Amino acid sequence: MSAAFQKIYNAAAERRAAVDKPDVPVIHIGMATCGIASGALETKKAFEEALAQQGVEAVVHPVGCFGHCYAEPVVVIEHPASGFPPILYPNVTPGKAKMLTKLYLEEGDPRFEHILGATVENEMIPWVMEFARFSMETRIVTRLCGHIDPERIDEYILEGGYASMVRALEMHPDDIVEEIKSSGLRGRGGAGFPTGQKWELAARADSGGKEKIVICNADEGDPGAYMDRAILESNPHQVIEGMAICARAMGASKGVVYVRAEYPLAVDIVTQAIEQARESGLLGRDILGSAFNFDIEVFQGSGAFVCGEETALIKSIEGTRGMPINRPPYPVESGLYGAPTVINNVKTLATVAPIIEKGAEWFKSIGTPGSPGTTVFSVVGEVVHPGLVEIPMGVTLRTLIFDICGGIPNQKKFKAVQIGGPSGGCLPEEFLDTPIDYDSLNHAGAMLGSGGIVVMDEDSCVVDVSRYFLDFTQNESCGKCTFCRIGTRHLLDILSRITIGEGIPEDLEKLKDLSRSISQGSLCGLGRTAPNPVMTSLEYFADEYAAHVEEKRCPGTTCRALTAFYIDLEKCARGCDVCVGCCPVDAIFTTRTRKKGIDQQLCVKCGECKVACPAEYDAVRRVSPAEGVPVVERVETEDSRE
Repeated sequence: MSAAFQKIYNAAAERRAAVDKPDVPVIHIGMATCGIASGALETKKAFEEALAQQGVEAVVHPVGCFGHCYAEPVVVIEHPASGFPPILYPNVTPGKAKMLTKLYLEEGDPRFEHILGATVENEMIPWVMEFARFSMETRIVTRLCGHIDPERIDEYILEGGYASMVRALEMHPDDIVEEIKSSGLRGRGGAGFPTGQKWELAARADSGGKEKIVICNADEGDPGAYMDRAILESNPHQVIEGMAICARAMGASKGVVYVRAEYPLAVDIVTQAIEQARESGLLGRDILGSAFNFDIEVFQGSGAFVCGEETALIKSIEGTRGMPINRPPYPVESGLYGAPTVINNVKTLATVAPIIEKGAEWFKSIGTPGSPGTTVFSVVGEVVHPGLVEIPMGVTLRTLIFDICGGIPNQKKFKAVQIGGPSGGCLPEEFLDTPIDYDSLNHAGAMLGSGGIVVMDEDSCVVDVSRYFLDFTQNESCGKCTFCRIGTRHLLDILSRITIGEGIPEDLEKLKDLSRSISQGSLCGLGRTAPNPVMTSLEYFADEYAAHVEEKRCPGTTCRALTAFYIDLEKCARGCDVCVGCCPVDAIFTTRTRKKGIDQQLCVKCGECKVACPAEYDAVRRVSPAEGVPVVERVETEDSRE
C-alpha cells in the first residue's frame, strides 16, 4: 500500500516540477467567497494583464481564505530576488495590482505604505506568520488554507496530504478508534460529543447487511458563521481524508458531504476534489491496493437551519421533510436508510488526519484537559479585524477579541459578545476573561456552538440583538414541537413590542417563563437552545430591558421607535449639504443660518445622515426621544424651496 501511494506522490511531484519555477515570483491571491465578493477575480485578471503587458515573469497562484476577511482582496507576494520575506498586501484593487507588478515585481520596490502591518519609518516588513492573525493562532484545521490551491490535489499531496489515510489503512480499525478516543477530540459542530466514542458505537453497531455511512455535516446556517464554508473552499481534501479515516475505523463504504446549496463555490470545489481523489485512486474500490472500499457523494441541502440537526439532516437526504425525530435509536445505530451512520462536522473531520499523523498525545498537549485541540471561529460585528481565526481551546475571549482581532473600532467600549450563534448566549464584559472551551462557556450560560462570534460595542442594543436571533430561530423552526413553533412566536412578539416601546413590566417575567418552557419542552437542539440569547441577556442586561419597558428608552439608541436624530447647530457647517443628499425621505431642511435641521415627523430613523456627516463636524446626534430633542423651526427659504 505504501508503494502504491508513493507512485501517486511521485506522479504529483512530477506534475508540479513540470510547471514549477523556483526563482520566479509567486502571487498568492485569496479566492474564497469573501475574496471573490470583494473583487479578487478582477484583481487576479489585473495581475495577469499587467504581467503580460510589462513582460514580467511571475506565477499567479489562486488559494483559499487567509482569514483576513477585513482586508480582502488579500494578496501575498513571494519575490525571491528581492530578499524580502513573503509580503501580505490588503485590499488589493486592480489598480494596486498593476502598481505592484511594475514597482515591486519589475523594479524591486515593495511599496511599504501598502503592506499590512508595515512600519514605513524604519522599513520593517513583518513576515506573514508574524501577524496577530497567525502568530497568536495554532493552525491545525486551517494550516493549509490560503497556502494551497484547493482545486489541485497535487498541492495537498505534496504538503503531506493523504499520508494519514495511508497510515490508517495500515492500522487495525480498533486502533484508529482508540487513537481518536485517546486524543479527546470532541465534535466541533456545537454539541461537543466525544468523536472517538461516536465512532466506536458505529463500529460495534450491527448493520444488518447494510453498508455503513459517514456524513460530513456542512449545513452551516448560523448568522455570521462561515468557518465550514471557508474550509471546504480552501482545503477540501483534508475533510475528505478525515472522512476516509472515519470510514476505515467504523467499517463504512459510503460517504456523503451534506452542504447547503447557498454555498455554490464550496459545492463546486468539493465535487471537483472528490473526482480528483477518485481519479488518483484515493477513493473508490480497493483503495491503494487494499480491500478498503470507500466513495463519497455530495448532497446539496435547501438551506433549512434545522437540517444541521443530525436526524433532520438524514430525513433531508432521504427525500422527506427535514424534521428531527425522537432518539434513540441514534444514527450510529440506525441512521441514513436505517444503516449505522456517523455524522461529523467539517471541522471535526478536518482535525482527524493531523491526529493520526502526529498522535493523540500531541493533540492533547494543545488546549485544555477537558477540551483538547483548537477551535475555528468566524469573528464578526463591531471588531477591528473580523475574519477567520483558529485558536487553542482555553484562550480567553479578551485575547481573541482584543489581541487577535484588534478590539473595538472607533475607540468605543465593548458591550457584549454573542457566542454560539442563535443558540448561544450573550455575555457582558465581566466574562471577557472566560476561557473558550465547552465547559467554561456552558457554565457562563453560553455555548461554544459551531464557532460563530458576534461582537457588540456600546451602541448595540442587546434587546434588539435577542429579537434578531429569535426572529431567525422562529423562522427556521420546523414546526414539529408546540413549544418551539408557538413558544418562539410569542417570545418574538414580546421582544418586538419591547423594542418599539410598547412593553409592559409583566413582559419580563413572561420572557423568563416562556424561555424555560421552550427549553424544556422542545425535541431538538434548535428549540431547546432558541431562548438562550433571551435568557442570558435578561440575566446580564436586566437594566437595558428595564430601560426599554419602564423608561421607553433604548440605551444603545438602536431601536428605531425609541431613537431620534437631530443636528447640533453649533457643530453643523454652513453650506455643507452632505446629509441632505443622503436622506431618503427629504426630512433634512436648511435653516435661515444655512445650517441643517431634521423634520422629526418625516424622519424614518435610518441613520444615513449620521454616517454621511463629515468626521470633522460630527454634527448629527442620535438620542432617545425620552431625553428630549431640540426643536428647530422649519422656515421656507430660497435654499429650502430649491
